[in-house]
Amino acid sequence: MNCRHCGSQLQHTFLDLGTAPPSNAYLSAEQLNNPEIYLPLKVLVCDHCWLVQTKDYSTPDDLFTPDYAYFSSTSTSWLKHAETYCERMISELELGPESLVLEVACNDGYLLKNFVSNNIPCFGVEPTESTAQQAAKLGIPVLQKFFGKALGEKLANQGQLCDLIIGNNVYAHVPDINDFTAGLKLVLKTHGVITLEFPHLMRLIAGSQFDTIYHEHFSYLSLNAVNQIFANHGLRIWRVEELNTHGGSLRVYGCHDNDPRPEESSLRNILKEELVAGLCEIDTYTRFQTTAEKIKNELLSF
Repeated sequence: MNCRHCGSQLQHTFLDLGTAPPSNAYLSAEQLNNPEIYLPLKVLVCDHCWLVQTKDYSTPDDLFTPDYAYFSSTSTSWLKHAETYCERMISELELGPESLVLEVACNDGYLLKNFVSNNIPCFGVEPTESTAQQAAKLGIPVLQKFFGKALGEKLANQGQLCDLIIGNNVYAHVPDINDFTAGLKLVLKTHGVITLEFPHLMRLIAGSQFDTIYHEHFSYLSLNAVNQIFANHGLRIWRVEELNTHGGSLRVYGCHDNDPRPEESSLRNILKEELVAGLCEIDTYTRFQTTAEKIKNELLSF
């Protein structure tokens, strides 16, 4: 297998968890006596761009089905997280009736409803039918598709360039991270802003959070890797925030590479922190298997 970003041959295993059913593939009563699908769950690391990625065994259509079970609005703390973010973005970016906001993977409308209530034009992209229908009930226009370069080009040709593009916990879920990032670039207005939130690989390693590794996450992301991916697609990260969601996440703020926004110290600080933590050293990744097995064996012994 080759790296999904830089194309280098992958030679190093980060973690092999054997086999497991897809995480959200809940069984109906009628299915309980039938064979269950188990897929290998093996994660590799690229020693060139440091993107950590699952080995190819499943496809998005297998994972993001019409009856997809995860609805963001079931978490009250996540709803508050989204509301606080929206209030801040509306104020900081001075968003109003002439603006346009896009959320990729808008789920059930948990976030975009805050823009609807403030009369700020917005729309979502969401491939799963169950959640997209719920978002539509809130008055949110939803394109029931997977996002990528082709859709970004279509939206740009229709004049739907966006002042703000939001992607919360979707960047790790896309199988073709280059195609997805190219789509973001195409649909971003000249002085627009992209914000992406994703679990931070450094926190996963530091906290031995191997329970957060599952088939829907095609990538496990460091700031270093994301910074390279953005740069290779004509985008630039200018601000980074550390969040306590999902075991420790990052929120990166991106813009076109020729945007005059100054780069904030947060980018340099976290890149340096990752370097000190060994995220550019192969031993940091290859010894994680031993850490996970030790925790497993200690639990079984207990």
